[in-house]
Amino acid sequence: MSASKKTAKRTLLVTSATLLSAALTAPVPAFAAPKPSPTPSATPSATPPANMSTVGGERLGKAGTQVNLSDGVPVIPKDISARSWIVSDAESGDVLASHNAHWRLPPASTLKMLFADTVLPKFPKTMEHKVTSAELADVGAGSSMVGIKEKETYTVHDLWLGVFLRSGNDAVHVLSHMNGGVAATVKEMNEHAEELQALDTNVVSPDGYDERGQVSSAYDLTLFARSGLQKKDFREYCSTVTAKFPGETKKNKQGKTVRGTFEIQNTNRLLAGDSDVSVYQGIAGVKNGNTTNAGATFTGVAERGGKVLLVTVMNPSEEEHNEVYKETARLLDWGFKAAGKVQPVGELVAPQGAAGSSPQPGSTDGNTGSSGEAGGGSGKTDGSASPVANASAKADGGGIGVALGITGGVLVLLAGGAFLINRRWPLPELVRRRR
Repeated sequence: MSASKKTAKRTLLVTSATLLSAALTAPVPAFAAPKPSPTPSATPSATPPANMSTVGGERLGKAGTQVNLSDGVPVIPKDISARSWIVSDAESGDVLASHNAHWRLPPASTLKMLFADTVLPKFPKTMEHKVTSAELADVGAGSSMVGIKEKETYTVHDLWLGVFLRSGNDAVHVLSHMNGGVAATVKEMNEHAEELQALDTNVVSPDGYDERGQVSSAYDLTLFARSGLQKKDFREYCSTVTAKFPGETKKNKQGKTVRGTFEIQNTNRLLAGDSDVSVYQGIAGVKNGNTTNAGATFTGVAERGGKVLLVTVMNPSEEEHNEVYKETARLLDWGFKAAGKVQPVGELVAPQGAAGSSPQPGSTDGNTGSSGEAGGGSGKTDGSASPVANASAKADGGGIGVALGITGGVLVLLAGGAFLINRRWPLPELVRRRR
């Protein structure tokens, strides 16, 4: 196919995705100045559009739950209240089940996965940067913060710990300014989303802060996670439970200028645990979010018995504490039971230009099997960062003390731009199974 025809086809895809979202919100192509959360009239409708994107398969564009039920396939948990969710195999790209997978909804801080996948390769982690007041001036009111102070110097490593562990919008804005400014970073993020074929996504603010027109989908967030997790630093940051973060430079009682540290903990409750949520066995990341307009959002990756699953959950209607993590855990449990038994309903597409990728929607029709259900610090590796809470145990119960890696035919994005199969996608070396 000629380059001009490919470009024309690509343009039609983007135009189609934009038109389908008109009932939800009007896209905003550039960064808008921080403002209060959108009024109720600006929030998405209570029901998904009748027609959604079919990137990854025709079934994924349908409203309601899509799953191929057959003998031996467990039923989807009935206590899932999220507006949208998707369960997929991170290695093969098979979508095992979904619910309104392409519904364009506010993403909250799960959008930081796209930010990291776009910006993280730009700067070495040992690079130091002195923060200016201008770099913090455009952080939205009420944002989650890690506690960055102007006129203090931080390493890039410190800043990324702030992004992943505390979902710090202050860290995002500092990195964005280092990257040429917020507007330039937003532009790059939108371009990268298109490259990944994440056509439901429109970035307005790099941190996921509520902005009119800022949308993504469970499908797109899963694409961001899958792409980001192929980067070693991304895997290590998103799986870190606790770390020491530089504090403010002050004079101590002896009059000596010192700079202490304070501990930050990952807000991913399946990784760090909470009073009503246990650390999920095999969890290895990825990112959570919560804003007034988006509600709670979360994408998680976990490995058990040689299977690596990605689950994204967006905006549960059930208001129980930590509900987004509880629903994610139920879907992960289902996915591990169903893996190898259930026929996929679609696929996670490869990026544009990758070997074997197709820019056309519906590249996999997913219509095999029965019909689906309807409705329903310093930058040093000095041990200052605590390991991920939990690696996997083998399915036979034998378990392993140290998870050396996620094995299998995982897709790895190489520098040459091609997706190759049969490459290892290792968990961070610090991963330990909590006994």
